[in-house]
Amino acid sequence: MRTARLGRVIGARPATVSAVALLLPGGHEASARRPSPLAAAAVRSLGRSLARAGQADGLAAHVVHYRVGGWNGAEAQLARDAEWAADEVGRRYGDVPVCLAGVDMGGRAALRAAGHTAVNSVLALAPWLPEDDVAAPPEPVKQLAGRQVLIVHGTNDERTDPELSFRLAARAKKTNRDVCRFEVHSDGHRLSQHHSEVHALAANFVQGSLFGHAYARPLEDALAAPPPLGLRMPLASGFGKTLR
Repeated sequence: MRTARLGRVIGARPATVSAVALLLPGGHEASARRPSPLAAAAVRSLGRSLARAGQADGLAAHVVHYRVGGWNGAEAQLARDAEWAADEVGRRYGDVPVCLAGVDMGGRAALRAAGHTAVNSVLALAPWLPEDDVAAPPEPVKQLAGRQVLIVHGTNDERTDPELSFRLAARAKKTNRDVCRFEVHSDGHRLSQHHSEVHALAANFVQGSLFGHAYARPLEDALAAPPPLGLRMPLASGFGKTLR
């Protein structure tokens, strides 16, 4: 069995690390094969945006390299590797807060591993979530209590169903007011049409959650709004050019 590992620090390593963003790549529903290097490359761009925004505050960003590329049912291996990575942060940097930032199946891993004591926030972009099944327990949300949670999903996503991320957010919001969800209208799974806006939103969320900076007004409003308003917040074109 291969072992999980953290990639090298993305960007320049801060002189003093005061928080860590763990980038969780996508994966497959079932696979025992080696994770795709393309999946890791896809989240590295997000990591660079977060690292640039948090450099002055002491943010270190790492890609998590999984043992295998599959979730694999009850094994939930990607979530287990995310928990291992949060443990590894403690060994390397001490008691610093962690943001789990995942894409696709990595989004599910971030949401599932949020109960780790080091985690203070979760960012899930186009998360892959299981279909509702009366014969199986629903995807858990109790581990999200006490965490800042941001989900972002394209309305035209044909790979991961945006309605499923809305339903999970609605359940989580019942016990945790610090949950919000943005919809990127007309965008697909990769959120490529509004890449800069999505990364600006993600960076603002991480800076606010890890370092206490002010959230941009749309993010502040989404967290405060009752469902469904704060869970179907549209991401405005040009977000990030003027953050307040």
